[in-house]
Amino acid sequence: MSRLHDSITDIPGIYVGHAQDLGALTGCTVILCPKGAVAGVDQRGGAPGTRETDALRPMHLVQKAHAVMLAGGSAFGLDAASGAMRYLEEHKIGFPTGVVKVPIVASAILFDLAIGSSKVRPDAEMGYHACDLASADPPAEGNVGAGTGCSVGKIFGAAGAMKSGIGTASMNCGGGVLVGAIVAVNAFGDVMDPAGGAILAGARPLRTGPFRLGRNGPFADTLAVMRSLPGRLVLRLATGGNTVIGVVATNARLTKEQACKMAQMAQDGLARAIRPAHTMLDGDTIFALSTGTRTADVSLVGACAAETFSRAIVKAILAASAAGGLPAANEFRKGDVL
Repeated sequence: MSRLHDSITDIPGIYVGHAQDLGALTGCTVILCPKGAVAGVDQRGGAPGTRETDALRPMHLVQKAHAVMLAGGSAFGLDAASGAMRYLEEHKIGFPTGVVKVPIVASAILFDLAIGSSKVRPDAEMGYHACDLASADPPAEGNVGAGTGCSVGKIFGAAGAMKSGIGTASMNCGGGVLVGAIVAVNAFGDVMDPAGGAILAGARPLRTGPFRLGRNGPFADTLAVMRSLPGRLVLRLATGGNTVIGVVATNARLTKEQACKMAQMAQDGLARAIRPAHTMLDGDTIFALSTGTRTADVSLVGACAAETFSRAIVKAILAASAAGGLPAANEFRKGDVL
């Protein structure tokens, strides 16, 4: 087995492409599988924006997807998947209908309209461009693609958040079985170190009042805020412009039901790295892709998917850089308050 690059593109048959508008702070990321991949999905957040997720669930005709599009732009960004449809059709890739091959492109979006420009969103042209740039090389991380406008820690609103991005990771499960993940982190809550439990990025404290600097260290601690009486009042004003969207992929041979189980178990990795997770203010959605023929127990593959997904979340935070007036974890200091 060749050396791994800690990327989802370590999985044979998986290609990733980013496209972004750095001025408007938005973008999209496509995960291409031109030969098709057995696909599943698990959606847990209360405020999702998705396309073609029903087709990926058990008891439905389609077994394979040809691409997953992750995009900013809120519901407007679902248009980026149309660009992937056009790209794949031009390359004669899709589900055979007897008349034309119809590409199966699943998609999930995140809300990044509160920073940068709310008038610029990923569209079909940007989605096509991402496909054109897709390769098997390790993709860039941080402020690129769907991670361009990502932020975390938004209980006090976008102005009190921190910059996040997109991250990727992979893992050798043993026996030649590999699992990879890519994730755009735009969570309502804080991002935690899964090993030690420390907050890596999240809501910044206020200058005065019950959530002022020093009471919970350099971060406000979203869960602590939510549990307090004034925090419960703040929570009533919070809006659902948040989500974590991503893909886990493996070279193991999975059925559609097993792919959905892999996506479901990967959500455990999300919950280990983000607190709180799966709220009514998030649209957390994970897709799963199986491209290979390796034999493996789905419980092992799912457990590795959870570990890999949480590492990809942490990498997204550490690779992000300041943008849109928001500080990033690699430059955050205790004095950074609202």
